[in-house]
Amino acid sequence: MFEGLSDRLSGILSGLTRRGALTEADVTAAMREVRRALLEADVALEVVRGFTDRVREKAVGATVLKSVTPGQMVVKIVNDELVAMLGEQAEVIDLNAPAPVAILMVGLQGSGKTTTTAKIARRLTERERRRVLLASLDTRRPAAMEQLAVLAGQVGVESLPIIPGQSAVQIAKRAMDAARLGGFDVVMLDTAGRTTVDEALMTEAAEVKAAAKPHEVLLVADALTGQDAVNTARAFDGRLGVTGIVLTRMDGDSRGGAALSMRAVTGKPIKLVGTGEKVDALEEFHPARVANRILGMGDIVSLVEKAAETIDAEQAMRTAEKMRKGKFDLEDLSMQLAQMEKMGGIGGLMGMLPGMGQIKKQVEGANLDEKMFKRQRAIISSMTPQERKNPDLLKNSRKKRIAAGAGVKVEEINKLLKMHRTMADMMKAMGSGKRGIGQALGSMFGLGGGGMPGGMPALPPGMPEPTPEQIAQIEKQFGGKLPPMPSGLGGPGGGKMPGLPGLGGPKVPGLPGLGGFPFGKKK
Repeated sequence: MFEGLSDRLSGILSGLTRRGALTEADVTAAMREVRRALLEADVALEVVRGFTDRVREKAVGATVLKSVTPGQMVVKIVNDELVAMLGEQAEVIDLNAPAPVAILMVGLQGSGKTTTTAKIARRLTERERRRVLLASLDTRRPAAMEQLAVLAGQVGVESLPIIPGQSAVQIAKRAMDAARLGGFDVVMLDTAGRTTVDEALMTEAAEVKAAAKPHEVLLVADALTGQDAVNTARAFDGRLGVTGIVLTRMDGDSRGGAALSMRAVTGKPIKLVGTGEKVDALEEFHPARVANRILGMGDIVSLVEKAAETIDAEQAMRTAEKMRKGKFDLEDLSMQLAQMEKMGGIGGLMGMLPGMGQIKKQVEGANLDEKMFKRQRAIISSMTPQERKNPDLLKNSRKKRIAAGAGVKVEEINKLLKMHRTMADMMKAMGSGKRGIGQALGSMFGLGGGGMPGGMPALPPGMPEPTPEQIAQIEKQFGGKLPPMPSGLGGPGGGKMPGLPGLGGPKVPGLPGLGGFPFGKKK
């Protein structure tokens, strides 16, 4: 989403940090480039003006220009202002009201409103342990009610029975009555959409709001629509009083201006973001983390949270113990590859690691194929249990059989076996804390000499350290203090980054394919 903007801002700010001293002219020139970058990213003009004016005012102060590292001070100011523009704190859906709590979902047609309604219902059911009832108020779009009923079945929640001929207001009243009688905690009302904002749409939504008295009015907006999304947010907020925004398709390749503008323009928090088509592809919006990623500082906390959600802790500890003893078979490798896929693959993980923006072009030049995970797992699935446990059994005749079953060439099986051997050796070395993350990745894929894939160097030194708040969140995930990470991330800067699991010592399980071991919450 923010790749283009991140590249531009990182380049501009790195130019400042390389200077020994800054003048007011240097800051003004840099802010001119920042302004241009934000406008090209489709950020609203009024937001850009306010942002650059505030940064310039603080950056030309005597404290900054006379500080030992003025460039880094400017980077901090830009980061702080980005966080302020996106919202100081992450805000979640508010359920603090007498049950049943009504949530009104509004937005334009095609913004992903119905799918997002089901995603939120799943989230409230699994994370908040709430009983949720879904009700479609879209009486005009063909099969809209059936679509929501199907999605409700997929996420394991109940939907309001369909009665043809009722108006949106009548359905809303019936949904609230059914929720009271049925003991539901939350009622989600999926309203009708239009291709554009019009009076009929707003009138119907206002009537539904008056009838249901929702505690939350969530606007679902497509992040790919740019400035139109900002105008839509203004219109809905002015008429309905929006309490929060959900941005969909944040995994797309848009320039990201809508996300940066909507909070500043409407004053309403972005509460959730959709990151894919699947029903679990919904994440909380954390302003500080997004700002860090835009400026190339990574997002270690989100990486740890994603890993804790997707990886089973007991299985992880068992596998970690096997790896430390050098007993790493192909079944274990298949599990590692599956975990890498769940966490977003190499690209997703690298986007969250600090400092990766500095070698992004080198990473792209390595031509890593994310589909290789699926192919390699297909190869392992075509083996017998004995072959997975003992790869030495795989002679030419067996390889030909496996290749035919997996639909690949024998050469790919040989590459997989070579990767398995080098990875098993690497796991043993990682257990003793002798190798860093760059060497691990290079060895795992057989592409780099002693660093990143494709012969790239290890991660650069001096990467930004997590804040005390981030460290506290990481430690909370694992129920206690974590040991500091050894300097294996490419230089002295890596050794100062505390609490990244898997690189803190042989007794702490870690990231799949990176720290060598899968990890999960301690029990």
